[in-house]
Amino acid sequence: MNESKILTRIRVNGELHAHWVEPRQHLVDYLRDEIGLKGTRVGCEHGVCGACTVMLDGEIARGCLVLAVQADGHEVQTIEGVSDAGAIADLQQAFVARNAAQCGACTPGMLLTAHALLRHEPNAGRAEIREQISGNYCRCTGYHAIVDAIVLARDQRLRGGGAHE
Repeated sequence: MNESKILTRIRVNGELHAHWVEPRQHLVDYLRDEIGLKGTRVGCEHGVCGACTVMLDGEIARGCLVLAVQADGHEVQTIEGVSDAGAIADLQQAFVARNAAQCGACTPGMLLTAHALLRHEPNAGRAEIREQISGNYCRCTGYHAIVDAIVLARDQRLRGGGAHE
């Protein structure tokens, strides 16, 4: 142990992880480097692009703006955790069906953002969906396909044919 490091215990995707971390290590780097979860992307490192989106205690957070030590004692869910649990299977299928996942750089953050939106606003309209995903950059799709995919998943859920969490 280095004297400058701090013991941090974070429950990630239901599993408790304890690591000595530098006080300035960002949560996204902790997830990728200490735990090996590479699904959360590193983008702008300024909280603007949404590539590093995770769920912190059930709410959307930017992994590049949260220090690992700030997540000590908290629950973090990554794209791996929600996808492995099946919580976003319908969203993933809708993204494929509507060609909303092209290069894949924004997809994990978009899926987590859409997941949180549909949990909080199950009847969200296109304008609300656009507003919610506006913090996630996508350079490939122009957003139309992403909005269409979220609408498809929303409609399936409202008919009782999709994931609810």
